[in-house]
Amino acid sequence: MRTLLLLSAASLALAACGSRSDEPAGTATTDAAVVNDTAAMPSASSTASGMASADQQFVDTVAASDAFEIQSSELAQTKATSKAVKDFATMMIDHHTKSSADLKKAALGASPSVPVSAQLTAAQQVDLDALRNAGANFDKVYAQKQVAAHEAAKTLLSDYSATGAPGPLRDFASKTVKVVSGHLDQARKLPK
Repeated sequence: MRTLLLLSAASLALAACGSRSDEPAGTATTDAAVVNDTAAMPSASSTASGMASADQQFVDTVAASDAFEIQSSELAQTKATSKAVKDFATMMIDHHTKSSADLKKAALGASPSVPVSAQLTAAQQVDLDALRNAGANFDKVYAQKQVAAHEAAKTLLSDYSATGAPGPLRDFASKTVKVVSGHLDQARKLPK
């Protein structure tokens, strides 16, 4: 149940992270933190169903994150003016393509297996549109979106690696959070 709440909060953070970059990452988790942990204990079947739902939500959120990274970085390869931004974008495409493949493998190995569908959230689509229309400010907007997206992804992966059910998805989260942390460090150094 705690994992499901953390995933819900992380999804809200991912959805909110790009649309209002003036708010610190994680702001959207405040409402979810108010949830009363003293609710009645769920039955074993609802716990299993909740875990499967948590796994699906985790997979959906990570798949959307990877898709956003790839699509926004493809834009950066054509619209960015800074070599550092273009190089970072190339790395994002390579790393998030690999992450998507690793996620599919982990989701297939989960018990039960979890389908993977890389659907952008409405907020991610708004962020892509903002990048398309950024004009001369593209590099700055791209850097801001990358920092926000990687902060949210790092939180999601850290939480799932700590609270997700043992297995391939949790192993994926534990391995991937290290890569995302490196991306976040590099995104913070992009020209603004």
